[in-house]
Amino acid sequence: MRSDLTPAAGAAAVDLRSDTVTRPTEAMYARMRTAPLGDDGLDADPTARDLEETAAATLGKAAGLFVPSCTMGNLLAILTQVQRSEQVLLEAQAHMINTERGAATLTGAFLLGIPGVDGAMDLDRLSDALHPSASPLRTAMIALETSHNAAGGTVLPVAHMAAVADLAHARGIPVHCDGARLFNAATHLGVAPADLAAHVDTVSLCLSKGLSAPVGAVLAGPRPVIAAARRLRKMIGGTQRQVGIVAAAGLEAITVMGARLGEDHDRARQLSDGLNALGPRLSASVPQTNIVQVDLGRTGRSSTRWVDDLDAAGIRTRPLGDRRLRLVTHRHIAGADVERAVAAFRTCLDAD
Repeated sequence: MRSDLTPAAGAAAVDLRSDTVTRPTEAMYARMRTAPLGDDGLDADPTARDLEETAAATLGKAAGLFVPSCTMGNLLAILTQVQRSEQVLLEAQAHMINTERGAATLTGAFLLGIPGVDGAMDLDRLSDALHPSASPLRTAMIALETSHNAAGGTVLPVAHMAAVADLAHARGIPVHCDGARLFNAATHLGVAPADLAAHVDTVSLCLSKGLSAPVGAVLAGPRPVIAAARRLRKMIGGTQRQVGIVAAAGLEAITVMGARLGEDHDRARQLSDGLNALGPRLSASVPQTNIVQVDLGRTGRSSTRWVDDLDAAGIRTRPLGDRRLRLVTHRHIAGADVERAVAAFRTCLDAD
């Protein structure tokens, strides 16, 4: 690697691997130090219950459950609403089917991917899959994802979510939303998170991505479903004792941090514009939220080689297959960091 790719001495790396690298804010630490605590496996932790009630109200649902991760939240949504050998329909590239498949199989449910565009299932194909003759399995859930990770942070149109809900509810089928980045989706559309969650029965929300909490997620929905999920959470090892320490950070995340996500979206657009200005060998997606996918196919180098070269320049990225990179902006990425990243891409291109 050429020496002119080496970052200046003392310069911190620009970490574009994920918004999960966000660290707690000082306000979160302050809440954590003073949070009332209990035992969430016995008579409840008051701060965790405060978070659950606040999250449920924010999402327009009757009840909420604090869980260690959105993966567990999605798993509990299936466990509470789908029986073994029943079917869950999802968009073919959904995170729940491609990344969380191992967890979902613990339910004994079958996951069927429905082809779509930009994370939105083809409604005709979805309708066909719901026809009684389409499968010997009973469809017990339809799951949506917004923003959609694999589709580059795209956001489901509200009309699409409503149409899926109509198809499902006409047949008595509940709809779940993997809303790990639901606040990003709401920010892009200029609506409240509850306006999106209104079209689904249950919804999971990750607190440790752009919202910057150190850990945790919330599953929200009807009281009977959440009560069943609380019982099942214990069975799969999700009970946490004095969990109010981290639930306090989650309260700050859900009540304060959503208001600044537009900054991350602006940085992602700045990054996309800068990369696309480098010429025809690189092609960056035009982001709706905070995820940029970079097509490397015309550079003649694999994504692994790009990751290594950029890392040497102080820019941390992740491969997305052999020909693409995924870059994610967050509150630790400033305008100057985007400029450093674009400059590193330019230097790597020139080094060929």
